[in-house]
Amino acid sequence: MSTTRPYSPGDRDPEQDAAAEASAGGQVRRLGFEGASGVVPLARDFARQALYAWGWLPAATADRRAAAEDVLLVVSELVTNACLHAEGPDELAISCDNKVIRVEVSDRGTGQPAPRTPHRAGRPGGHGMFIVQRLCLDWGVVRLPGVAGKTVWAELGAPA
Repeated sequence: MSTTRPYSPGDRDPEQDAAAEASAGGQVRRLGFEGASGVVPLARDFARQALYAWGWLPAATADRRAAAEDVLLVVSELVTNACLHAEGPDELAISCDNKVIRVEVSDRGTGQPAPRTPHRAGRPGGHGMFIVQRLCLDWGVVRLPGVAGKTVWAELGAPA
């Protein structure tokens, strides 16, 4: 599902989410990219470390392993899109609760990410947001008034 909602249907607004996350023991990790090179592998390594810390890895089953790999792929796609279309990423944030992992990539770009339609599987390039759309429960874009750039977010279900 492609969306421009700043948060998932039925969720609270971002300020309420932050307060609820703190009280519910939600886990958040942030990585700034200022001055960094090789940001895609850096982001994947950072996400992998978070998945280990949160118990998603090492995966005991094929389904759990696939869920962790989906998270790493979404991180790669969102960071790559920021590199290709938005002057590079500013920050990666990953948050986790018992049901959902949320990946957020902030950048200074003005463009609007969207899956390429129609999707042409045999052609190179243009698959990033299509992949994100297929793997995630939901995704969207947050733009704050008076602030340059945006945050692209995606949510994936926690493994059973």
